[in-house]
Amino acid sequence: MQIYKVGGAVRDRLLGLPVADIDWVVVGATAAQMQAEGYRPVGEDFPVFLHPQTGEEYALARTERKSGQGYGGFTFFASPEVTLEEDLLRRDLTINAMAEDQHGTLTDPFHGQRDLQARILRHVSPAFAEDPLRVLRVARFAARYAPLGFHVAEETQALMRQLSESGELRALTAERSWKEISRALMEARPDVFVQTLRDCGALQELLPEVDALFGVPQPAQYHPEIDTGIHTLSVLRQCAEHRQPLSVRWACLLHDVGKGLTPESDWPRHIAHETRGLKLIRAVNQRCKAPRDCQELALLVGEYHTHGHRALELRPSTLLELLQRFDVYRRPQRFEEFIATCEMDARGRHGLEQRGYPQAAYLRGAATAARAVTVQPLLERGLQGAQLGEALTGERLKALKAYKENAGHM
Repeated sequence: MQIYKVGGAVRDRLLGLPVADIDWVVVGATAAQMQAEGYRPVGEDFPVFLHPQTGEEYALARTERKSGQGYGGFTFFASPEVTLEEDLLRRDLTINAMAEDQHGTLTDPFHGQRDLQARILRHVSPAFAEDPLRVLRVARFAARYAPLGFHVAEETQALMRQLSESGELRALTAERSWKEISRALMEARPDVFVQTLRDCGALQELLPEVDALFGVPQPAQYHPEIDTGIHTLSVLRQCAEHRQPLSVRWACLLHDVGKGLTPESDWPRHIAHETRGLKLIRAVNQRCKAPRDCQELALLVGEYHTHGHRALELRPSTLLELLQRFDVYRRPQRFEEFIATCEMDARGRHGLEQRGYPQAAYLRGAATAARAVTVQPLLERGLQGAQLGEALTGERLKALKAYKENAGHM
């Protein structure tokens, strides 16, 4: 039995990056031997075992063969005869197909170290084109390592394009796709993830609503970058620079999809794109099975982001409706994320990335003013039911009128 450290742990050590998770491959062993050594089997699909002390995953060396459509369409063969090189051959990228033994000796049959130094993301073998999930994985690695200067090899892009055109991407389950998309959006350059998918035709297959934004113009006085797709990429880049959570990044990705429905005769204006985009946001949410918090924020941002930009001009009654819609009394964090999304949208414009966003402080102040209104005095007046609700709304409106007036004098 020989044990090797493989994949990301080897890659990141060679890049001088922190190593988070360690994957191990065991060559020359059977499942019975592993269990006799105290390793606990994980599931039935793969020959993977948990170490009795550390809980880390140890997988028997295996080969795989395409047997159907999609990510799950493979049969695996694990036996003591499978070599380390054969196991590494089934991996996606050369930089992920390296192994180290207990002495630190590197096994690198596909020149992953050379590609690390050249900053290239290159597939290991033509079998890459058998697994549609690899399109998303490569785009995610491109997003992660873009700050280090990595790019996708031309021949790998060609295979990604081949997969995109084959229809295989549609065979991916929503759960697998979302896992990659959500991880990619949290990488250092989520905009590179989207651009990489677009370059190989995968964005059109997976997120056609976002793909449709490229080439759609906006008024230059508000959007110096003009192109709505380019604007979306810029907003995502701002999200990463400002370390926004996943829900904000998801909402930013989808906030302008309504502009893809604007008739060309109306360009570059996009009247009512907010409400027009809601059906598209619902469709994407459902197709990707995004978590509930991401779904809710994306819909609210889609409908109200221009309210956020116009916050200082809003009438107190409109401001109150906005606060009620976000339920700022019970869900204050969601309103904070809305404000963050609006700010990223405003900063995601070429040349305006550093411009201040006074609307953020104004909206926070409005929420504080509305929340400061308490129900107790109204209860003491004997109000209840619908009367109590009306009176509470009236008091909050009064508070917002005072807030707006005071803000105007500051």
